[in-house]
Amino acid sequence: MKPSTAIRFALPCATVAAAVFAASTINISAAALFGVTAIGLLVWAWRLRRDVSIAAQRNDVASSDMSSSHRLGNDVAAIEEQIASLNHRLATAHPISGLPMREALLAQMKADRAGLLGAIAFADFDRLTAFDPALGERIFAASTSRLRSMLPPSRFVAQVDRGHVGLWFGGDVDEAAAHAELDAIGYALGEEIEDNGTVIIPQIKIRQARFDEADGIEAGAFVARTLASFTLATGATATPDQPVVDYAGLARDRYALEQDLRQAMSRRELRLEFQPLIDAGAGRVCGAEALIRWDHAERGAIPPARFIPIVEAMGMASEIGMWALNAAAREVQQWAAQGLDPLRVAVNVSGLQLERDDLPILVQRTLERHELGPTALEIELTESVATSDAKHCRRIFQELRAMGVKLAVDDFGTGYSGFSSLRALAFDKIKIDREFVADVDMRTDSQAICQSIVALGRGLGIRVLAEGVERREEYEWLRRHGCRHFQGYYFARPMSNDAFVAFVRDTARLTDLLRLGVTPDQIEEKLRA
Repeated sequence: MKPSTAIRFALPCATVAAAVFAASTINISAAALFGVTAIGLLVWAWRLRRDVSIAAQRNDVASSDMSSSHRLGNDVAAIEEQIASLNHRLATAHPISGLPMREALLAQMKADRAGLLGAIAFADFDRLTAFDPALGERIFAASTSRLRSMLPPSRFVAQVDRGHVGLWFGGDVDEAAAHAELDAIGYALGEEIEDNGTVIIPQIKIRQARFDEADGIEAGAFVARTLASFTLATGATATPDQPVVDYAGLARDRYALEQDLRQAMSRRELRLEFQPLIDAGAGRVCGAEALIRWDHAERGAIPPARFIPIVEAMGMASEIGMWALNAAAREVQQWAAQGLDPLRVAVNVSGLQLERDDLPILVQRTLERHELGPTALEIELTESVATSDAKHCRRIFQELRAMGVKLAVDDFGTGYSGFSSLRALAFDKIKIDREFVADVDMRTDSQAICQSIVALGRGLGIRVLAEGVERREEYEWLRRHGCRHFQGYYFARPMSNDAFVAFVRDTARLTDLLRLGVTPDQIEEKLRA
């Protein structure tokens, strides 16, 4: 092959190589730009080859080859210069936040050798970009701009990962002061951001960790370990056999619900309904379970099965749980004012609330605020929550019981600790799970379980309540076999406060529901026999 021919083939190939180099070095959009440039150069080179061929017939081949080689060489050099410039910018500053990148933070940590790292996760970034990339980038840019405006000049800040920022407190820093600064930052970053009429309340998570090179951990590994603490389980993924799902649409809808939940209390969209608790032995309503309901301003009623898991995932269970406790206590106070006999309200407590050491104090203040005695309140929690940290729960329960507050375990029998936890945690009431109550009059396996739980409760002096009773036959079988307390649709669905008061006063209706053909004394005699 002649030298001139080799140049004609080599130069377009060099251009393609430059584009491939770009694609492997920078982001997709920039690589696409260089790809278009490369195609343009290939077309130009093809035309050049044609022109050179024509010029060769005019005995001007050498001149044309030298001219084209010089021009193409300059273009390739310009492309390489652009690639190098872009790589430098990506290594030193993030294109969205404008913050220094991880490498700069690692260099600072290595120079200081010890200090404290504050890691901030903008939890909305990935979720917003899943369905609206442009909105996600704008909110992230606004958040990091807000962050920069808050920091003193001496505070080193860098973008350490997608949607994650690191604040470095170098040297012998006061951890308490650093913690206070991070708290203030988290509070400010959580303030709402408006973008083209859309109001976003950012979800901010912060971790704080001490770094010391003497501990033998490399700075990069330390940062990676700190960021890993933000990781949450994401649940199951789709398989090829599952139907196609609009995950972007689901993500958009869930994110919108989360944003609305953050404002639901201030907008007074949350309310309580009350499901009666029946004492069949006394033939009366002895209390009610308080259940949270959400009346969305635009979507209408949101089912609890839809929003309660979101509340727990967002870490709002403690906040909303305290709202429910206060709202329930307020209604109990009104029941007394309306002349009803003393009634007890059962309020569900989440695992997050139970982790709080000050839970007994909060309960006591709530009772005092509404001028209620401790017997007006029953704390209800699931078996799995109650036994997750038995030592801690035992201390919290002892303090609540010392106040006179009653404790109930919900969904009893569905966990693995079951019977062994009752004596250790000293519950006042067991609620048999709906799973065992359903069709108990026809299922021998459920009958054996329910009879065992009722007998256990009688032996330990613990009240037993069957929840989820929906049919008269279920009620009759359970009542004849010693169960005295009931809750379920057979008696009444969850209802408003006014409807609950009316139900309590309608004693004739309840008497009819409880009628068996045998008296409570006859049932007790049969059980003793």
